[in-house]
Parts: sequence; structure tokens; C-alpha cells
Amino acid sequence: MSAEAILNFNLVCCALGGFVTLFGLVSYLLKEGFYVTEPLVSLTAGAFLSPYGLNLIRPLEYAGSQEAIDTITLCFTRLVLGVQLVIAGVQLPHKYLKTEWRSLAILLGPGMMTMWIVTSLLVWKLVPGLTLVQGLIVGACVTPTDPVLSNSIVKGKFADKHISTPLQRIILAESGANDGLGYLFLFLPLYIVGFSGSDGGTEKAVTSWLGDTCFYTVFLSVVYGAVAGWAAKEALFWAERRRLVDKESFHLFVVALALFIIGTVGLIDADDVLACFIAGNTFTWDDWFRQQTEDDSLQPIMDLLLNVAVFMWAGAVCPWETFLSNDIIPVHRLVLLGILVLLLRRLPMVFALRKQIHQIHTTRHALLTGFFGPIGISAIFYLYVTLDFLRDVQVRDPGRGDCEKLAEVTLVTVWWLVITSVIVHGLSIPLANLALYLKQFLRSARRWGFKKEESPRGSEEAGRGSHDPERWPLLAERSESAC
Repeated sequence: MSAEAILNFNLVCCALGGFVTLFGLVSYLLKEGFYVTEPLVSLTAGAFLSPYGLNLIRPLEYAGSQEAIDTITLCFTRLVLGVQLVIAGVQLPHKYLKTEWRSLAILLGPGMMTMWIVTSLLVWKLVPGLTLVQGLIVGACVTPTDPVLSNSIVKGKFADKHISTPLQRIILAESGANDGLGYLFLFLPLYIVGFSGSDGGTEKAVTSWLGDTCFYTVFLSVVYGAVAGWAAKEALFWAERRRLVDKESFHLFVVALALFIIGTVGLIDADDVLACFIAGNTFTWDDWFRQQTEDDSLQPIMDLLLNVAVFMWAGAVCPWETFLSNDIIPVHRLVLLGILVLLLRRLPMVFALRKQIHQIHTTRHALLTGFFGPIGISAIFYLYVTLDFLRDVQVRDPGRGDCEKLAEVTLVTVWWLVITSVIVHGLSIPLANLALYLKQFLRSARRWGFKKEESPRGSEEAGRGSHDPERWPLLAERSESAC
């Protein structure tokens, strides 16, 4: 092994360990005091330590090529999403998908469809030279809500204070399920682009989407995840009743299950993300494992470690320079696109459907649920799935220059929307609390100043007493007549 490789490994360990250590020292203050989440801090740290900052983390030097970085990022996001979604499924109450299927059907049916169409139309209108089908591809990448960033409103002191438990659970379930269902929205326009120019291209695209995506990728993943989760639960229950499994392995079982499903479903080229969520929910279908591990700290620790690592990597590999210097979309259009997507992608849909979702009781809950539909790791995952698909099309047909342009558009747009969402959703709660505290401070200061100005008059009146003839002339006349 070369000395440079050892040096790079040491630098990565130094950067990751140093950041986790420093963040840990003030983590309670940041998360519970200022409501700043670890994704925002980790993304900032990754960018600061990347070649755009201190140059301590050098992804291109480690991987050797941009294509290798894309592969690493795709696999890393798969791993994080798989583990996170198994844990998310385990955290839901027993038979949750069955008991709350109506609310989930609304959010995953009309809800996802609306988010996909609205985002795609915005991208189509604001990105010059983009066709509607290409806009549908970009919109599909950012349609799923991110389970990692959603933790900012379903966990912690803010969630316990402002959001009811049923609403927290439906947000968690939606963010877990729609990650895997993103394949349905992504691959239909991808197949249309892939088969364009060939005889019967549209018919081939629809046939491939129905057979390969709907049946094989999605339906098979649901069945496989349900069977794997149920079999794993029965095996663990059998082993635990016969005292064959120790405490550490018992608590680690769901993480091992996630790794197993990611590997096996990946081998058959199906939807491992959806399979992980279904397996996690099936694993705790009777609530036995969730009750046994209710006070377990391993799952939150795994959440924290994976969140920190993946967002530091995202900050290091993000193509920051393309936001300012690209021939596709000007900066002012990018800014406008980010604002409009955050405002229109989800909020109007949730507000319109709030009466059909029984977990949303008030307008405030609807606004919170509608605004906090973050774009994060799942969008990066679908971005690199898209790039891999377009790269295969170019290999089969080297003359497809439209695929190269579409890949560049998707890369810039999706990364920009991810960064915008992480920053805006990461700072929304802290800024809202700061505005609330500032308002209370100004109100208190105004009251204090008013009392201070009135205090001399108040003292004078107090000195005169309640029977001052100047204040109470009628009372003084009655007193004289009585005498």
C-alpha cells in the first residue's frame, strides 16, 4: 500500500472522528436548544473539509474517476436508506400499514402524483431547452420525502411539543414508503427517453414499465420484504424463547436484516429500499420486537452515525462549482426554482387533502406537514440511478447527445434542490424560534418601558391615597356634607 493511500485514510479518520467528537460536545445544545439537526451541520462540515475548503476530504483522489464517485455515492445512499427504513418500519406500531392504509393511500397516491407533476412542471418551465418528459425525470428524483431529514419533526423536543404522536407516525410512514415507490414515477419517463427514436418506442416504454418496474421491481420487492421480515421475526422469536441469542445480537438484529435485504434484493435488481421498509414493518407486525427494544439506544446511535457520515460525504462530493458556472440554467433561475419547489411541491397538496387525513387536526398541523417534506438522501439516490440508466443508453447508442445533456441537467438541478432543502428545512425551526423569542423580547421591553415612564405619576397617585379630593371630587363633597 502506498504512503499516499495511508495518508488519505488517516485524513479521513481524522476528519470524521474530529467532527463527530466536536459535534458530540455540543449536540444537545444544537439539537434540543436551537433545534439544529445533524444533516445541516454535517453537510456544512463536509463542504468545509472538501476540496472546496480545507481539502482534507478528497473524493476524486480516493475514487480515481468521477464515475467511481457516482458508484460509491449510489451504494452509500442505498446502504443508508436501507438501514434507516428498516428502523423506521420497526418504530411503527403493530399492523400500522393495515390500520392506517387510508391516510397512507392518500399521501402515496394523489399526494405523490401531485408532488411529481408540480415539480416536473416547474423544472420544465424554468430550465431552458428541457422537454416535458425530461422534466418528469428530474421531478421524479425529488418527489419522495427524505426519511433522514424528516426526523427533525418526528423526533426530539420540538416534535413532542408541537406535533401529535399520530401525526409523527404518519409522516414517518409516508417518508419510508414513498422512497421505494419513487421507482414508479422515475422509470416511466426514463423508458420513454431510452426507447425514443426506435420503432414503437412509446409502446416498448410502457410495456417495460409495467413489466419490469411495476411487477418485478416494486411488487416483487413488497412480497420479498414482507416474507423476509416475517421469517426473520419468527426466527428471532424462536431463538430468544430458547435463550440462544444474546442481548447485543438481539438489538443488532434489525441492522443485520437491513444489510441482508439490501444485498439479496440488489442481486436480483429489484427495489431494495421499498423491501427494507416493508420488512421492518412486517418484522414488528405483532409489536413484540418494538416493545422489547423500546428503551434501546442502538437504533438512535446508528441513525446518528449514518446521518453524519452520509451528509459529510454529500457535502464533499456535491458539484458546488456547477451552480455558478454551467451552460444549462442561470443562477437566478436556480434560486427561483428552489423557492417555488419548496413552496408549491407539497404544501398546497397537503392543505387541500387535510380533511381526508385524520391525523391532521388543525391548520397548523397541515402547514407543518406540508412544509416539512424535505428533499435529501433519497433524491441523491434516484439521481445516480438516473445517471446510471442514461450512461447505459449512451453505451448502447453513442450518438445520444440528448442523454448527456439530460444527465447534466439532472445532476445540477437535483443537487441544487437537495442543498436548498437541507438548508431551508434545517434552519426553519431555529429561525422560527428566534423570531418568536425576539417578538417576546420586544413585547416585554415595550411593556417595561411603558411602566418606567408611568412610574412617577403612579408614585404620586399612590402617595395621595385612594381618597385624594382631586381624584374623587364627589367623594370629597359627600364627606364635607356628612360633617
